[in-house]
Amino acid sequence: MDWRETLRRGCVIPAHPLALTAARKLDERRQRALTRYYLAAGAGGVAVGVHTTHFEIRRPEVGLYRPVLELAMEELRGKNVIAVAGVVGPSAQAVREAETAAACGYHAGLLSMSALKDAPVPELLAHVRAVTKVIPVFGFYLQPSVGGRILPYEFWRGFAEIENVVAIKIAPFNRYQTLDVVRAVAESGRAGEIALYTGNDDNIVADLLTTWHFGDAKLRIVGGLLGHWAVWTRRAVELLERIREDTRDNKPLDPGWLTLNAQITDANAAFFDPANDFHGCIAGIHEVLRRQGLLAGRWCLNPAEDLSPGQSEEISRVWRAYPHLNDDEFVAGHLAEWLR
Repeated sequence: MDWRETLRRGCVIPAHPLALTAARKLDERRQRALTRYYLAAGAGGVAVGVHTTHFEIRRPEVGLYRPVLELAMEELRGKNVIAVAGVVGPSAQAVREAETAAACGYHAGLLSMSALKDAPVPELLAHVRAVTKVIPVFGFYLQPSVGGRILPYEFWRGFAEIENVVAIKIAPFNRYQTLDVVRAVAESGRAGEIALYTGNDDNIVADLLTTWHFGDAKLRIVGGLLGHWAVWTRRAVELLERIREDTRDNKPLDPGWLTLNAQITDANAAFFDPANDFHGCIAGIHEVLRRQGLLAGRWCLNPAEDLSPGQSEEISRVWRAYPHLNDDEFVAGHLAEWLR
């Protein structure tokens, strides 16, 4: 498989959750079932060791970073999919994690800048270059409200010029900052080499529908690497296929896409809990998967992480309001097979 070509064409990449028992230990059977679900749903890749997989997996007393990467790779090996590993921390840690991911067979590292909150742009770019020497880098613009930082146009322009950068997940939840990334890639001259993926949970459909023009360059956000796509994944795959078809040959767009964009954003708000500063975002994903039978519970490694008051009711509301967004029937038809 030419995974770089698949990445540039665009696909659904769910951000893989962590399946736990009631004792908050790894539930290997259900962890495998999740990966099998994403593959069966038609995802073009998975991202493991990212925020939805719990940052706590890196703690020495937990020690799950490599085991979780290896477990997913056992299910992915031989499949025509892209394997992305989360890479975090200061440069020494990030390089170690990149080495682990590469040793496990991952194609790229989703590189967070959260640990370098006050570093100037040259230091940030040196950090990126250190990791690209180990593994191709999937950039990540994480919104400041959940631990990210503002990354100016200057950074993204320099970032796009680094040879082993292969993609960027754009997730600042801000249109101005989204434009900074797209323009930087356009003006770097590498628009044909760097794949743009949405992580903007508040505007998923709008990001995927837009053609971005900067001078002679025309760019598209070709897919998504999303925690939101860790649930109801079959519908996400169908959504991307429909968008790809409807944006072919510059056909006029159906105004109904804007309605769907708002519906998906509403569902995302229930799952990710922006009303409470995203406190329940991981538990919200777990709750959806629990209701479908993929997880046994919504336990997180951090016992303080759970649904916010009223969040369960919000999840029930959007489930009722938008039945066309869920993939309950698909999951029910295959659950026993995935849990084998």
